Amino acid sequence: MAQDTPSAKRGRKRAVAEDEVVAAAMRLLGARGADAVSIRGIAAELGLAPNAVYTYFPDRAAVVGAVVEHLLGRTDLEALTARDTPWRDRVHTLAGDLRHRLLAHPGAVQLLLSGPMDGPHALALGEALLVVLEDAGLDPAEAARASYLLIVQVLGAIALEAAELPAPLPPPPVDERVATRREQLRAVPADLYPRTAEAADTIARFVSDEQYAWGLDRVLDGIAGRAKH
Repeated sequence: MAQDTPSAKRGRKRAVAEDEVVAAAMRLLGARGADAVSIRGIAAELGLAPNAVYTYFPDRAAVVGAVVEHLLGRTDLEALTARDTPWRDRVHTLAGDLRHRLLAHPGAVQLLLSGPMDGPHALALGEALLVVLEDAGLDPAEAARASYLLIVQVLGAIALEAAELPAPLPPPPVDERVATRREQLRAVPADLYPRTAEAADTIARFVSDEQYAWGLDRVLDGIAGRAKH
């Protein structure tokens, strides 16, 4: 009887669970970045024919949506809606958690921003955020506007930070990244850009925890000012 060749074994269609497909996508994301997350890439990672992946996901967009849901599904919604904790502290915890998890896989930010966040986990997170903003004293319309503003601030800041990272590798320590930025800023001609040169130390720290919290606090200050007293 003829023996199966390695390529035949890899191409044979077998049963595969949906969570296996998502796990394979996450492995590719961590190892090779967002561009590696494709139907063919996942099939090769699992040793399957692409048709086996299409059983669960009709296209790459569906895979990306599942990966985004996986990432958002790890959010602690109970902590976000815990009313014994000040609302600002809850927002800071959420923002810090998202930054930590997404920057661990810089390509994840690209996937997160590549389509609508409309899955069950995304909707649950949005609902929990509206609860937080209700606790802050906003009416429903103001809470909805503020929720969108927070999402833009948090994801925008993370995306700009991720754009400087050597994806798909995890980020270097913050102090190392700040030192690299400071060295780059020293090359900026001070006679042409005097204000930039003067603020170089501050600009170098735009990727720091301090700057991330500072920007979030300015948004939260504005939200607090809109609350009903």
